[in-house]
Amino acid sequence: MALEDVHERNENHRTNRAGWLRAAVLGANDGLVSTASLMIGVAAAGKNDILVTVGIAGISAGAMSMAVGEYVSVRSQNDVEEADRELEIAHLKADPEGELQELQHIYINRGLTPALALQVALEMHRKDPLEAHLRDELGQTPHTKARPIQAAIASAVSFTAGGLIPFVGAFAPTHTAKAMSIVGFAIAGLILTGVVSAKISGSKLFGPTLRVLIGGCLGMAITAGIGQIANVSGI
Repeated sequence: MALEDVHERNENHRTNRAGWLRAAVLGANDGLVSTASLMIGVAAAGKNDILVTVGIAGISAGAMSMAVGEYVSVRSQNDVEEADRELEIAHLKADPEGELQELQHIYINRGLTPALALQVALEMHRKDPLEAHLRDELGQTPHTKARPIQAAIASAVSFTAGGLIPFVGAFAPTHTAKAMSIVGFAIAGLILTGVVSAKISGSKLFGPTLRVLIGGCLGMAITAGIGQIANVSGI
């Protein structure tokens, strides 16, 4: 196979999806579970007259919280990566020979002979020593680079989308139907979230979907129980 053909191959790896996929799946799942749990808890406490308002407030507050939290978290990861980059630049400037040996040992540990590892390390240092050390020593690549704005937007949008699914149940005609509709829509949404995340990540459907479903149902059940206690207590 020609070298240019290798470059043009699309192997459809999922590593470059890791950042936004994690944020989107977490956001959608959190939107579903937190919104459904909040509304079910309110319904169980007998406060059906404010159910729609509670749902809107929960979705809005949750989406903003997810976006800000994801941005801060991923931005902190950026700071760590940048600090490591600056440290590696300083090491290469102060002790290039030692860094070359360090790279050689990395390749030896990966299965190359000492002579071949040295040859590869020399070639890497001739081309771009910083890129080689960031990739092979620290695991930093363009595909895995943290993107805080992308993660924040993915979290906010997916949280809102997830939260709107159980929110539809609040428009059922009777008080009893409202709670049942919220639960029904939430379960359907949890299954959909599990299936979509498994499909995008390339994993099997059953395991991820079951984890999402069990976790979401557990959260809703606990919140409903707390709401029922509040109702009985007259809180």
